[in-house]
Formats: sequence, structure tokens, C-alpha cells
Amino acid sequence: MLARMLIRTATAEDWPAIWAFLRRIVAAGETYTYPRDLDEDRARDLWMPEPPSRTAVATDADGTVLGSAKMNPNHMGPAAHIAGASFMVAPEHGGRGVGRALGEHVLEWARAEGYKAMQFNAVVESNTRAVALWRSLGFEVIGTVPKAFDHPTKGYVGLHIMHRFL
Repeated sequence: MLARMLIRTATAEDWPAIWAFLRRIVAAGETYTYPRDLDEDRARDLWMPEPPSRTAVATDADGTVLGSAKMNPNHMGPAAHIAGASFMVAPEHGGRGVGRALGEHVLEWARAEGYKAMQFNAVVESNTRAVALWRSLGFEVIGTVPKAFDHPTKGYVGLHIMHRFL
């Protein structure tokens, strides 16, 4: 666990640090449904959306970006009261509480913005650390799309849909 971590709104100046780990995570093809050859411009558009969405970064005491989360309405219109979110932690900073801190932050943000629930549309079933983290933060698997994700070493695995009321 980090002694001091700050979570704040991401700025354009944070993008190079986010891109440095986002491209590695996406290229590995183990946890995200993004194309493995995702280019930087498309990645920035996906990860740094306009309001009412928001992107945050977690930094250490020196300002190093440790991870990032993006928060957004998961649906439109009469279902816009359901939030969604995505998370990435730089692999070299994993296991230090960054994901949990970002998860707690996103839940607080969603409550403050008036959302009634949060839904994750695609948590890779074999990403057991993420599944365990989200369960510990009150999420439940409400369904699994079988063999929906082509994992580079495990073959086809399920994609969990996870949900929790706020």
C-alpha cells in the first residue's frame, strides 16, 4: 500500500504517462476488449472522453501516474442513471492498492453525480484479481457471456457483467 496517493482529474499533460501503460496492457490482450493494435489517437479518444464523463489518475507523492480510471454514463436516455467505469493500473505499480483506491474514488464520484448504480459491461472472467477486487467493493456478477473473449493463452473465456447499486 502506498503511503500517499492522490487521485485527481486527468489532464492532457497526463496522457503520455497513461498511454505508456495503456498501450502495454491493451497489446497484451488479456484484460480489455480493445483491439491489440489500438493506435494512440483512438486510445486517447476512448480513455479521455468529454463531460459528463471523467478521467482520473492516481499519482504517488512524486507525481508519477500509477493508474487511471474513466467514468461515464453506461447508457443513454431513460437508463442514463447507470454509471460505467474502466480502470488500468501500470503493471509495475500493481498490488499496491491503486486499483482499490481508484475503484473507491469512482464509486464516490458516481454517487455524487446522482447515479443509482454502476455496471461493468466486460470484466474478463480469467482476470481473477479484478473480479475479486470488484466483488470486495460490492459488485456482483449478474451474468457471463460465455466464450466471449479470446484470451491469448487461455483461449475463449467468459466476459462478466458486474453490477452494484449505489
